[in-house]
Amino acid sequence: MQIIGDLFNTLFFGPIVNLLVVVFQGLSFIHIPGALGFSIILLTVLIRLLVWPLMGGQLKSAKKMADLKPHLDALKSKHKNDKQALAAAQMALYKEHGVNPAGGCLPTLIQFPVLIALYQTIFAFFEGAHGLEKVNQSLYSSSLHLDKVPDLTFFGLNLADKPTLGLLLIIPIFTAALTFVQSKMMQPKPIREYPGDTSKEKKEKEDLQDSMSAVQSQMVYMMPVMIGFFAFQFPVGLSLYWNTMTVVGIIQQYLISGWGGMDRWVKLIKK
Repeated sequence: MQIIGDLFNTLFFGPIVNLLVVVFQGLSFIHIPGALGFSIILLTVLIRLLVWPLMGGQLKSAKKMADLKPHLDALKSKHKNDKQALAAAQMALYKEHGVNPAGGCLPTLIQFPVLIALYQTIFAFFEGAHGLEKVNQSLYSSSLHLDKVPDLTFFGLNLADKPTLGLLLIIPIFTAALTFVQSKMMQPKPIREYPGDTSKEKKEKEDLQDSMSAVQSQMVYMMPVMIGFFAFQFPVGLSLYWNTMTVVGIIQQYLISGWGGMDRWVKLIKK
């Protein structure tokens, strides 16, 4: 376990700590108020941009899998008594459309330690003298060492404070709302029905829509509640990091697959 910890610190935590301190020192040098808060935002955006190709591949893979779901359901119905034939037919379908069923897993596994390291780096700044010592020990150059814990004020908020009942409660609510938008966008658009559809086709589309909604709606509504609860438990600075990451994720999701499951909501807002 020690080897794994040392490897994680060398490959992920160390570089990210140094990046954050460099950005912070640069903003402090030009006397930007709330330098630590802006450093968290800039570093989070930078990390998201670095993993953009990985996230893009994951989102495209997920979109292709969603587009193929009607075909997969048809194959399951056709080969419901022959698992071997079903597996062969599914692989042929994936190959025909250039889809790798495991294509979304590898990008997640690669970016996961990066995001953990970013989280740990930000959290270290909220641990007082102990966190400061941990940060300084991870810096590559003594010239980057921090003499004191950075000013944690950002637009009148203390980044180390936890949200309380009152004004700060808006932060976890906003965090939950952003998470909901991103989760909803990840849903495929509702299956469109046409006037010329037969009764059988309408029934098949309704059944497919119901099966998709039953599985996805639970996560769409549960995930924002969980993230909002976590945002209420953790310092405001971590919500700043999460919200920045989510906003960039929403932008990327939109560029790849549009509004997705938010399409109806967007149309209602525009009316």
